[in-house]
Amino acid sequence: MDIKKLLQEGGVVMSEISLATFFDKWLTSDNIGKFYINGKWVEPLERETINVRNPATNEIIAQVGSANEQDAKKAIEAARKAFDEGEWRDSSALHRSTLLNRIADRIEGHIDELALIETTNNGKTLKESKGDVEAAAATFRYYAAVSLKPTGETLQVEGPFVSRVVREPIGVCGQIIPWNYPLLMAAWKLAPAIAVGNTCILKPSEITPLSAIRLFELIEDLPFPPGVINLINGTGINAGQPLVESNLVDKIAFTGGSETGKKIMQMSVGNLKKVSLELGGKSPNIIFADADYDTALDYATFAIFNNSGQVCSAGSRLLVEQSIYQQFVQDLINATKKIRVGDGMDATSQMGPLVSSQQLEKVKRYIEIGKNEATLACGGEQLIGDSYKNGNFIEPTIFIDVDPKARIAQEEIFGPVLCVIPFETEEEAVRIANDSAYGLAAGIFTSDVAKAERMQKSLRVGVTWVNTYEQNLIEGPWGGYKESGIGRELGTYGFDEYTEVKQMINTLKVEPTNWFSN
Repeated sequence: MDIKKLLQEGGVVMSEISLATFFDKWLTSDNIGKFYINGKWVEPLERETINVRNPATNEIIAQVGSANEQDAKKAIEAARKAFDEGEWRDSSALHRSTLLNRIADRIEGHIDELALIETTNNGKTLKESKGDVEAAAATFRYYAAVSLKPTGETLQVEGPFVSRVVREPIGVCGQIIPWNYPLLMAAWKLAPAIAVGNTCILKPSEITPLSAIRLFELIEDLPFPPGVINLINGTGINAGQPLVESNLVDKIAFTGGSETGKKIMQMSVGNLKKVSLELGGKSPNIIFADADYDTALDYATFAIFNNSGQVCSAGSRLLVEQSIYQQFVQDLINATKKIRVGDGMDATSQMGPLVSSQQLEKVKRYIEIGKNEATLACGGEQLIGDSYKNGNFIEPTIFIDVDPKARIAQEEIFGPVLCVIPFETEEEAVRIANDSAYGLAAGIFTSDVAKAERMQKSLRVGVTWVNTYEQNLIEGPWGGYKESGIGRELGTYGFDEYTEVKQMINTLKVEPTNWFSN
């Protein structure tokens, strides 16, 4: 039985072999250790590998290829040639739109399979993984539609001239994605870049490369010219840095930590390449006394413990109005203690492990810092024992009465650690919320429409939610102020990030200027 062929055909495969059987075979298949460059699966030049682990057990589940500078250069050269010399740059918007829709079809035909890969590699629950896979398909479908919309304009100018403004593809795009949403971040990067007509080199996190490998397997037979889409795996230093420093790369799109983002900015000045950065956050979630209590309580837990707190926009600073503070904190602690932590493959689990042992140690260090800065109200311990199988599990953790200046309230922890801060007035809430190096997102819970509007205008963040949280819409821009990044993803704004703007001026009166005739 040709498992790969059956899987690519979609519907009938899972009735013939189980997901588990497929996954076990796939993890040892040839492509796991290869890169996708210039339309082919190729071996790493040095045949080096990286161990990929299951966060729920810390067992090695696969060995993927580890790129070096020469591997990265091969991908760059393929993408450069495909853009400069091939037909892709001048392909029609309809053709690109059709390809994007076909990618969405492939993803939708393999939702359960991709969700299994994501959960096993990242640790998140199957419920979360399935949502990510569906959102990835929707992202490709959205940009398939956006690519068909008019993007230029004609200017009304003085004199016998016609001035048109058009958007053209930037060129070769290096795309470096994080480990917290591996497949979804691949879609956020690839879809708008392809829609415009760029060529791409995708580098997933070395911790979570598996869903990207499978995505490229699912779409490799689509009629992309060789070199248009490329995939390399490896560390940031060995595989990512060559993309950032190369003068043959026209744009870098990076999602990850703010310190790494700053280094990317510095390294990309060689050819002044375009850079878009979606970085960290320490987002405030503000609960006013007049909010719908049950809704606010529910979102207070969701905003920080969803995806084990490994979300750049996590509501990690919970600001609660003083008049309801004591009761709200007690109810929050009670709700948090009921969260079921376990293997993401277990249908009863509500929160999975952290992605790696390194991330677990980082979160534990911050918890120890927090014990000296605030009151530990619940959680704070690593979960061990037979049911946790040496995985990277930690309790959902809450610190209360946190000083807004404390390290745990200022630095991004990227784990299930919540800082609860009381406030008295609307003005104080704004001051505390804005007192951060970051400015990605904020939540506001209130029944007062005017107050909500004032708060939204006062908060220096890229995204605000009122009476909800973490509703990331494909149609709207995503990105932040200050050290949360540069540029925007999603919506037409994300499309524009992959374009250059050109003005085209034509004269309607062809004649000499006679400038030097006298």
